[in-house]
Amino acid sequence: MEDVRIAIIGAGMAGLTSALSLQKNGFKPIVYELAPELGEVGAGLTISPNSTLGLEYVGLADGLSKRANIPLSQAIMHYQTGEILVETERGDLPKQKYGAHYYQIHRADLHEMLSDAAQANDPDCMVLDHAFTNYRKTDDGIEITFANGNTVPCDVVIGADGIRSAVRESMFGPEDPKFTGNVAYRGLVNKGDLSNDVVTPASGVAIAPRKAFTRYLVRDGEVINFVAFVRRDGWNEEGWSIPATTEELLEEFGDWHPRIRALIEAAPKDKVFKWALYDRDPLEQWTKDRVTLLGDAAHPMLPFMGMGAAMGIEDGVVLGRAFAAADSIDNALERYEAARKERANFVLLRSRVARDRLQSDNPEQYDDSKHKNEESLGLFDYNPGTVPV
Repeated sequence: MEDVRIAIIGAGMAGLTSALSLQKNGFKPIVYELAPELGEVGAGLTISPNSTLGLEYVGLADGLSKRANIPLSQAIMHYQTGEILVETERGDLPKQKYGAHYYQIHRADLHEMLSDAAQANDPDCMVLDHAFTNYRKTDDGIEITFANGNTVPCDVVIGADGIRSAVRESMFGPEDPKFTGNVAYRGLVNKGDLSNDVVTPASGVAIAPRKAFTRYLVRDGEVINFVAFVRRDGWNEEGWSIPATTEELLEEFGDWHPRIRALIEAAPKDKVFKWALYDRDPLEQWTKDRVTLLGDAAHPMLPFMGMGAAMGIEDGVVLGRAFAAADSIDNALERYEAARKERANFVLLRSRVARDRLQSDNPEQYDDSKHKNEESLGLFDYNPGTVPV
């Protein structure tokens, strides 16, 4: 099986993790990415213990310990009073309970670690500026066609190309994601530009009717990452890098607690972005014609549990292990989907519930009895490097 030709479409978190897991297990996948170069996109990212274990499986333990932050605690706060409604201890506790730390990191830092590690294993594993258009079955496998006219023969295709996956559309036909009615804003602020009490506690979510505002520290605690959510109709454009203004944010959050307002006012004018949140219903089938999906291509989920990247990382680790355990491509894909689909689809649906919980009409009534987060659902107690495949 180790000489099987594996094409991965998409060099995001899930695609690169799957490449590393396959490499660890003796395979030589090729990753095809539509962008002409890999750059710094996005902002902060939560790495829960289950995904930390996955990243450690593919060799990133040292990188995480050096470049990620460990929050001492996380809090749910009232948007006007700043009162802490629920606080959860972190620090070393997740390591003691689950065998891995709970981290927060800049998305670009993790992406760089993944891409560097994959190319260190195989300098020829990455092909850029290749936008997938379709595939077809051939007598000896699959032929992929790209927008630039290139065609590539392979034995199996892994679609890791995001919520608007061209691979998914080629498999099952067109189906547009649904706008959720939420718009998100993101930004990065230098901690040194603010008083220390602005990020007290260091990781938290302020909740309000139809709105939520989360912020935490990244890059050695020197940078504050924030993401703000507003439920409203109207503007619904997708994209990670659509410019926004602090004035827009202040229109939505200007009457919130002074710590929130101070953070918005300190955001660099050219470092605030917005995007509309889209969603898809769970798929009953991930695999067809020796083509399968992982990450957001298989199960795009809302960010209200901070588990989207975690699910893609888990997928990637399990995929590599499934190929190592199997005696055929078909068996590998069966093992992968059987191990992952139920869990990933569960998290997809629970992320919708979390949105409603964090944007409820009565935030002052939020307490421990309503705090059904990813840990209380048992999601941390999962190791993609050891789970049966």
